[in-house]
Amino acid sequence: MAASQRSELGASNVRLFKDRAARWGVTFGGGLVLIALLLIFFYLLYVVEPIFRGVEIERQQSFAIPGQGQTLAMGMEEHSEIGFRFSDQGDLTFFALKTKSGTDWQPGEVILSEQVAEQPTAFAATQPQKKRYAYAVANGQVRIIEPKFRSKFTAGQRLTTPYVGYGNDGELVQVDPKQRTLTQLAYEYDGDSSLFAAVTADNTVIVNYAMATKSFLTGAVELESKFTELPLTGDVDNILVQPNLSQVFVRQGNRFYVFDVSRTGKVTERQLLNIERRRYGEVTSMQLLAGASSVMFGHDNGVVTQWFEVAGENGRQYQYIREFKAGDDAIVDIVAEYYRRTFYTVSANGQVGVFHTTSEADLYLEHPDKLRADRVVIDPRANTLLMQSDGELHTFKLENEHPEVSWSGIWQEVWYEGYPEPQYVWQSTSGSDDFEPKFSLVPISFGTIKAAAYAMLFAVPIGLAAAVYTAYFMSPSVRKVVKPTVEIMEALPTVILGFLAGLWLAPIIENYLPGIVATIILVPSAIILVAFLSSSLPKTWRNKFTDGRAALILLPVVALVSWFAFELSPFIERVLFDGNVRQFITNELGITFDQRNSLVVGIAMGFAVIPTIFSIAEDAVFSVPNHLSNGSLALGATTWQTLTKVVLLTASPGIFSAVMMGLGRAVGETMIVLMATGNTPIMDWNIFEGMRTLSANIAVEMPESEVGSSHYRILFLAAFVLFVFTFAFNTLAELVRQRLREKYSSM
Repeated sequence: MAASQRSELGASNVRLFKDRAARWGVTFGGGLVLIALLLIFFYLLYVVEPIFRGVEIERQQSFAIPGQGQTLAMGMEEHSEIGFRFSDQGDLTFFALKTKSGTDWQPGEVILSEQVAEQPTAFAATQPQKKRYAYAVANGQVRIIEPKFRSKFTAGQRLTTPYVGYGNDGELVQVDPKQRTLTQLAYEYDGDSSLFAAVTADNTVIVNYAMATKSFLTGAVELESKFTELPLTGDVDNILVQPNLSQVFVRQGNRFYVFDVSRTGKVTERQLLNIERRRYGEVTSMQLLAGASSVMFGHDNGVVTQWFEVAGENGRQYQYIREFKAGDDAIVDIVAEYYRRTFYTVSANGQVGVFHTTSEADLYLEHPDKLRADRVVIDPRANTLLMQSDGELHTFKLENEHPEVSWSGIWQEVWYEGYPEPQYVWQSTSGSDDFEPKFSLVPISFGTIKAAAYAMLFAVPIGLAAAVYTAYFMSPSVRKVVKPTVEIMEALPTVILGFLAGLWLAPIIENYLPGIVATIILVPSAIILVAFLSSSLPKTWRNKFTDGRAALILLPVVALVSWFAFELSPFIERVLFDGNVRQFITNELGITFDQRNSLVVGIAMGFAVIPTIFSIAEDAVFSVPNHLSNGSLALGATTWQTLTKVVLLTASPGIFSAVMMGLGRAVGETMIVLMATGNTPIMDWNIFEGMRTLSANIAVEMPESEVGSSHYRILFLAAFVLFVFTFAFNTLAELVRQRLREKYSSM
């Protein structure tokens, strides 16, 4: 074999090796990209999955009931190491719930027992977070008790010691000045003031508001008692008091009375609610939910109904909201968690149910470990359930981390406490423990679509028109300058665009809104007018600008018309809008106007998206083979006909890809939306109002969310939804692009 042939064969083998290496390298890189996307996808699912788990209850300890008498109330300290029990004999007993290192405690062992009341006649407990209890004793008096715990650390171990605290400095409170025996009692306190509601032996319902007043001279706090007898007759089944001392609730069968209590102690009847027996059944129990805005009624048919105040024509009135099915037997007890809107039911057959009101979730409905429950209580952290059953106490490990999250709560309208109707609401945090988190993703998903829609409305016409003109009409020398200049715009940090949009563009739009509108109308009109006038020029003049430089003539026209529109803005505002267009929009049209609004976001984000659309669309149009356009022109078609009938159709797959890539960029944009709008999660297409997008919401709230909390995982769910959005858009774009390519590939 000749040396030249061997040399050519060696060079061929090298090229073949390079081709294979390049092919395998590209394939390997593409595979890594797909693997990375799948890993992101599954990691998001991994973080999100726990929020949709059900309740798990696992028995830990069982022991005999400590102390004597019948149980009136039970509780636990926050670490679930010590429990306490109030009996009908006036005893408060503290007992161990688990074996504790550093002590010789055994589950059920009595740690401390004290007689806190003698011959009690009634008992009351405040809302769980208040941690106060009250015994009614002889002569209409009440003793207030606080189970307390003292912790200290020894050799790195925490040792908790219980002790008994007394309200009102240990003195009895005279609730009934007439010294009648109290058979039922309700009690709440708010700082120094207290509110008592009670039923006497002769079925008289009394209210005593002990108001705290501060002496102007001595500064001492004194209690001023305001006593009232309610005009009710007959047996009373339940009586409750709101923790903010503003209302008293009395139930007689299915008749529910609401009494308002003013800060002066005056009591007035607000509402009488007749709960329909045919529709809901007989009421068998009543309890306030955490936050004390909702009243929960248990019925004899196993249904639990929720009622709270709703604003109407007659003011705020309690009305039916929703119901839960907790079995077929009567509900004998309802237990509310300390802070969440989760509640637990005990039915007549000993079945335990776990429900969450806002998410409308039925989380659990069984006999725990096949035991018949008589009474249950939850610890402050909702990690332990203490259950009394057939003379024994049982502790259960409770796993119920995310009851407030459900598909209905995320994607459907929810009727939240205090709202006039079901709504889509995102409000994840608040400064109050009574706050109910609202995790609807609909408003921020809507905001994402709204922001992208207004951005595309601004960017698509400009980006595509500029791309077509640059690729088809512009001279090569001018194109070499224009195309790189527009593409460099894509490298501009979006945080700079957001900063300029929020601090510079937003005030300009607010102050020159008529000028902005006039610019949108006058600039296109001026361009069309110049084009019409140029067609009337002599042919020799027109031929001088056939190489695409005609657009340069429009630059001073656009600048001059824009300047004229802004100069005209104060005149238009004074003549048409009485000197204040914002006030006219707000007062006359009833449209909300925010300075940082969708118009600002649309312009700023559109400016950021234009380079993406321009670059891809321009390449698509410029890549159309010249023989297609030349053949069309040779057959007698005009330049415009060739553009619309041949070039654009051939380039349509690339043009569509450009639009979808721009849409994907707009959907995922963060900083511009974050800085150029008010970030209010509302659902309104009003161009003068802002929005909150998925990406901006994640950027704002992720740093303040607690790792592993419902809020934290919902933000990951928002990221997953954003991922699905972009994946769906890109998949749709690819499918349409392939169809267009198949349709016009034969041209």
